[in-house]
Amino acid sequence: MESMELEKIASVFKKKKVLITGHTGFKGTWLLNTLSKFDADLLGYALVPEHDNDIYNRIGADELCRSVIADIRDAEKLKDLILDFEPDFIFHLAAQPLVKQSFENPAETYAVNVQGTVNVLDALRFLKKKCVAVMVTTDKVYANQENGHYYNENDKLGGFDPYSASKACAELVIDSYRNSFFNKNAFEVHNKSISVGRAGNVIGGGDWSKDRIIPDVIRALKNNEAVKVRNPNSVRPWQHVLEPVFGYIKLAACQEADPVKFATSFNFGPERNDNLPVYRLVEMAAESWGSGVYKNVEAGTKFHEANLLHLDITKAKEMLNWKPSLNSSVAIKDTIEWYKALFNEKSDIKEFTDKQIKNYLKTIQ
Repeated sequence: MESMELEKIASVFKKKKVLITGHTGFKGTWLLNTLSKFDADLLGYALVPEHDNDIYNRIGADELCRSVIADIRDAEKLKDLILDFEPDFIFHLAAQPLVKQSFENPAETYAVNVQGTVNVLDALRFLKKKCVAVMVTTDKVYANQENGHYYNENDKLGGFDPYSASKACAELVIDSYRNSFFNKNAFEVHNKSISVGRAGNVIGGGDWSKDRIIPDVIRALKNNEAVKVRNPNSVRPWQHVLEPVFGYIKLAACQEADPVKFATSFNFGPERNDNLPVYRLVEMAAESWGSGVYKNVEAGTKFHEANLLHLDITKAKEMLNWKPSLNSSVAIKDTIEWYKALFNEKSDIKEFTDKQIKNYLKTIQ
C-alpha cells in the first residue's frame, strides 16, 4: 500500500476513543504519550506503576488520560468499562512481561497473559459497534530453535519458559476468537478487526523492571559499579520503544482503513544487519553514559534464556510500509540520554520525552 502520511494517521485517532490496557507500564506509557499528540480521547486500564521513577510517574501521564487502576484478570470490571466507554480502538498491552518472574510465579504469568487476553476479547463480543484491536504479544512466541533463522509470522509458535509459552497461548486464544467470533468473512456482522503486534527486545527511557538489561545498566552506571551481565554473547533484536509503538499505531490505522486485510499478525524489529549481542549493547550504553565497564556473572537462579533470536520484518515493511527509523546505535544513545536527563535536576523529563517523540515522528514522514 502507499505510504500513509503522519497527518493522515493522526486524523484517524483525532477525537476517537482509545483504550490502552497496561498504560502505566513502560511501553504503555510511551504509547499513551504518543497517541496524546494525535488528540485521541484516551482511557487507560492497568495496575499502579511499580516504581516512583517509572516513566508514567515522571512525565505525569495521569494528565494525558482517564486512568482506571484495576487488574486485567477482573473480567467483569473490564467488560463493564469497555461497554461503557465504547472504544473505537483498543491496544492491549497489559501483561506479566518478565521471563525470570515467569519462572518464579508461572501460574500468575499464565493468568495475566492468557486469561487477561481472554477477558479483553470476550468483552468485545458484547460491544455493539465497530472496534479495532491491536493485541500486543512478543517476539518470544516463536518455537525458537536458535539456529539463525529469521522468524516470520507463519512460523510455528511455542515457548520454553512460562512467559514465552503464555504469550504463545495468548496468540492461540486470539486466533480462536478471531475465527469463532470475529471472522473476517462476517465482518459486516460483528465489526471487529483483531490484529497482533510482535515486537523485539525494546529499550528506551523510563524502564526500571528487574532483570532487564537497560535498567540493570543504568543502576550500575549511576552507582559507579560494573554492569553485571549474565549472557554477554546472547543476540537480540534490540529496538527503541518508539519503533514498535508507532508500528502498533500504524497497524491500527491500517485496520481502520481496511479492517479485514490487516486483521493478522506483524513482526516489529530491527533490520537484519542491526542485531547486537548483549555485551555490545552494554559497551555502547557505557560509551553514551561517558564511563562504565561490565563483568560476566553466573545467573543466580538457573533459568532458561534464549541465546539467539532474529525477526523477519518483511511483512510489516510490505503491508504496512513500516520500517525501523532508528538503528541500534541511535536507539541506545537516545535511551541513555533519557536517563541522563532524568538525573539532571535542571531537565524537564516530560519536555525531554515529548522532544524524543517529536524527533522520532519527524524521521517517519
